[in-house]
Amino acid sequence: MLKSKYPGAYYNVMDTSKIDSSLWGRNDYPWDKYFSNNADDSVLNWKPSGAEPDMQSPAVRTKMNAMLGKIAVVISPELEEKMKNNTELAQKVMERVDSFILANSTPGENEGFLMTFDENGEINHACVVGELKFTVSSSEFVEARRAREAKHAEYERLAEEAVLKRRLMEQEADKRYYKDSMTKKAVSIAAYEAAGILK
Repeated sequence: MLKSKYPGAYYNVMDTSKIDSSLWGRNDYPWDKYFSNNADDSVLNWKPSGAEPDMQSPAVRTKMNAMLGKIAVVISPELEEKMKNNTELAQKVMERVDSFILANSTPGENEGFLMTFDENGEINHACVVGELKFTVSSSEFVEARRAREAKHAEYERLAEEAVLKRRLMEQEADKRYYKDSMTKKAVSIAAYEAAGILK
């Protein structure tokens, strides 16, 4: 699915769940190494060799430029195994790739996207690089997504409550209408009887 929609995308299977988010967010983290079809596992255990370089340093700029215009997706081994037998899950992961790219794209800008997925098919680390911007996220990305999902669940619960209330009000209105109709009918019958029309 990934290759048919994004022919030049890079796909790797690795467990990125143990990558420290503070290291992932450093300017010298080797995100560019994921932009290969045979990424080296050394990226998972990467440790800085000194002070964090400035974002404008030649080494950091070179690394970012190498990512421009490319897409890399990293799937955990457990998730890949699950997706082999579950096309619905594979489709969901693909939709998350599409949504992430759409939500983080700037029209007219040459950008690079990196997403890593945990065993449940959720993005656990991400990186977006452009000629004018650079964004990395991990735990805060997950927290923001959880907050959005919680808000969505709350909206759905409120919508269901509103539908239920409306149904109850309609039922009450129907009962009142039926009761009023029966009362009117009884009053009419009594009036006709009193007038001697009905015997």
